[in-house]
Amino acid sequence: MSIYGFIGTGHMGSAMAKAASKGGVELLLANRTVSRAEALAAEIGGQVVSNEEVARRADFIFLGVKPQGIDALMDELRPVLLKREEPYTLVSMLAGKTVKYIRDLAGEDCPVIRLMPNTPVAIGEGMVLYASDGVAEEAMTGFLEVMKSGGRFRKMSENLIDAASSVTGCGPAFVDLFIESLADGAVVCGIPRAQALELAAQMVAGSAKLLLESGKHPGELKDAVCSPGGSTIEGVKKLEEGAFRASVINAVIASCEKNKKL
Repeated sequence: MSIYGFIGTGHMGSAMAKAASKGGVELLLANRTVSRAEALAAEIGGQVVSNEEVARRADFIFLGVKPQGIDALMDELRPVLLKREEPYTLVSMLAGKTVKYIRDLAGEDCPVIRLMPNTPVAIGEGMVLYASDGVAEEAMTGFLEVMKSGGRFRKMSENLIDAASSVTGCGPAFVDLFIESLADGAVVCGIPRAQALELAAQMVAGSAKLLLESGKHPGELKDAVCSPGGSTIEGVKKLEEGAFRASVINAVIASCEKNKKL
């Protein structure tokens, strides 16, 4: 049985560990705040261990710390990794850190998978970007099979990951802000808060699923709702007056530029 080890069980680390827990592997969980790893272990199973123990035993070592902390972490792990005789794969979830950067920190030519997951992985609806180097095809296929319950996985050229993750990784925050705004509008119009949130969230979920399953362009789906002289086109007009689309485009660009700086 393969061993999947997670160093860092914050939002992203926990989400990916939950996906792995459904893939029939042994789990090792490590976190600076041990109680957080213990809570996750109680929920999904797995053994709470130290960072060094993950580095010593895991076949796939997930690096789930903040980008600013990876150098110090790898200084801690490198001596353990260099002593290993069994093969291992580093799985980076760090924004802005390339495969080469992670491999250089490891101090040897080890296989590396670069993942950019998002929070919906926790409920099996994630959009996970990945690039890899040095990973055998069979190993990559097995890895994707284990992690498939997390959602959709999309292989990307590494030079495009920063841009793409500005949509997939940062996008949930943008969508949550949109849902909250829709609900606020409904509350202004007299709908109770809890109902307003439910209506807005389900509408967004359903609209996204319709787009994916129909294969239609979003403009076509939008036009289908906008009757001549109707209420929907009136609302669209207000969004356009507020530079809605330009604001969203600029948010993605700003996030992409920040990713590159990281």
